[in-house]
Amino acid sequence: MRTAALLTTCLLLLAACTPGPPDAEALIDKSIAAHGMDLLDEAIVSFTFRDEGFVIDRDGGQFAYTRTYEDDEGRRVEDTLSNDGLTRTVDGEPADIPEDERDSAVTAVNSVVYFALLPYFLQDPAVQPRYLGTDTVRTQPYHQVEVTFAEEDGGLDHEDRFIYWFHPDDHTMDYLAYYFHTNDGGSRLRIAENTQMVEGIRFQDYGNYEVPHLTEDTIEQYGSYIGTDSLQHVSDVVLHDIAVELR
Repeated sequence: MRTAALLTTCLLLLAACTPGPPDAEALIDKSIAAHGMDLLDEAIVSFTFRDEGFVIDRDGGQFAYTRTYEDDEGRRVEDTLSNDGLTRTVDGEPADIPEDERDSAVTAVNSVVYFALLPYFLQDPAVQPRYLGTDTVRTQPYHQVEVTFAEEDGGLDHEDRFIYWFHPDDHTMDYLAYYFHTNDGGSRLRIAENTQMVEGIRFQDYGNYEVPHLTEDTIEQYGSYIGTDSLQHVSDVVLHDIAVELR
């Protein structure tokens, strides 16, 4: 009886000391810290992306994201997405936004801001992270985290599915893949490149790729295609003239 009790105690102690899988939220928090993005809670970030100007103004819980561009008639258009919704000015004058353009305008602003500041937005309440395990990419081990979104506060694209690769030592977010449902659906892989630090915040450009046959349920396999002919280059995601003002 004593032997059995001792064996049981040892097994319980062993189980208590055996580490479980990493916590997905903890991995995200470490990555946000590694990228210096805690500073974004109170900051103004500006950059140019594909000939459009963006200003991201965050002040605690308040935000205003402004996109400035020239329309087909040569007018200066500013779309601002804030806590109060979307507003537009044309050549400095308030302008109405047609209902059939509103959703696309919101997406145009929000999607650029979202990707430019990753992994910052992975701490949003609508984010539903799940640890998938480890993956090896270019001989380097990575933690894989899946992110889906709650419908409430999850935005217009809340049905999209994302996979993030976090370096286990540096905690950087070096790769991400996602499946989108708009425009007949499809998937993309983004590979971080041209990283730069601006006022303590890490910004990354991306090469944008696809493997056409990967589905929503298989995008976590993207890592195995890196460096192969199956990976097709789609575009480059490059931010120019990045500036940061910290409050």
